[in-house]
Amino acid sequence: MKKISLALALAISTVSFSSLAQDMSHGADNFYKSRDVAQQKVSFNNQYRMKIVGNLFTPKNFDPKRHYAAIVVGHPMGAVKEQSSSLYAQKLAEQGFVTLAIDQSFWGESEGEPRNAVAPDIYAEAFSAAVDFLGTRPFVDRERIGALGICGSGSFVISAGKIDPRMKAIATVSMYDMGAANRDALNHSLSVAQRKQIIAQAAQQRYAEFNGAEPAVAGGTDLKLTADTHPIQREFYDFYRTPRGEFTPAGASDQRTTKPTVTSNVKFMNFYPFNDIETISPRPMLFISGDQAHSKEFSEAAYKQAGQPKELYWVKNAGHVDLYDRTDLIPFTKLGSFFQSSLK
Repeated sequence: MKKISLALALAISTVSFSSLAQDMSHGADNFYKSRDVAQQKVSFNNQYRMKIVGNLFTPKNFDPKRHYAAIVVGHPMGAVKEQSSSLYAQKLAEQGFVTLAIDQSFWGESEGEPRNAVAPDIYAEAFSAAVDFLGTRPFVDRERIGALGICGSGSFVISAGKIDPRMKAIATVSMYDMGAANRDALNHSLSVAQRKQIIAQAAQQRYAEFNGAEPAVAGGTDLKLTADTHPIQREFYDFYRTPRGEFTPAGASDQRTTKPTVTSNVKFMNFYPFNDIETISPRPMLFISGDQAHSKEFSEAAYKQAGQPKELYWVKNAGHVDLYDRTDLIPFTKLGSFFQSSLK
């Protein structure tokens, strides 16, 4: 099978699935709008004075005089808060939490130039900035704040949690270790020589952009399907390039959604979120993955290295992208009970 770097496309897997576009099975409902929660757009600065924008959700019968447990929710890498994270945030708000789905820096409505830049440290900072915001709301108990990362945000929230003990419980869903995925690709299918070639190409692109060229983007989700499109790309395409999950923020180009800049994406190769993950203990961690997910190696690795208490929860017959929006498969009750018990 051809070896493909995640930095340029998305790497190999033996997972098979339907290639039909816009598969709305198993309750796919990315743009879910709950009748039982209230939504408010909010913004606040991170430590670098960059604006973060998010959707704040409050539960039914919200009482501003109470002190609620709260959860920050991060979207998949290259996505925006309207893709997966607001769905999760609403489903958790329905269970009584105050929740905040954020746009990562350089993506969506949050600030950061150039757009689509990769900056793992600043990505982790966005979670801590969200805790700053939540912990200063009069209706949030700052001792009961948790964090949830979906896909790439799973690795960013772990990176943040290692140095921010205000996150009292951490959960990930369909996690990608964005460092390992770029250094080694899936199933360690990328050689060191191939990695160096990617780095060299990005370095040459820096010259072009220093001289005024527009930032180049690559990777992410393909814009068109062909007979040769890899099955994993078809999986992502079904979500990001069809009405099922497609969302282009105002002022953005639909040709660039999900695609990081070439020159910055190599920064992921210096990103090691699982180093010292055991120091998060004794704060609890929950790792959720589909048992058919092409990404399950990352949840397995994190679980193995994490300290106690920890749990690895398998969703039967679910793939990676299935847990972005398929409400019949996503274990919202499991997530709710985890945060309820962890944020007592």
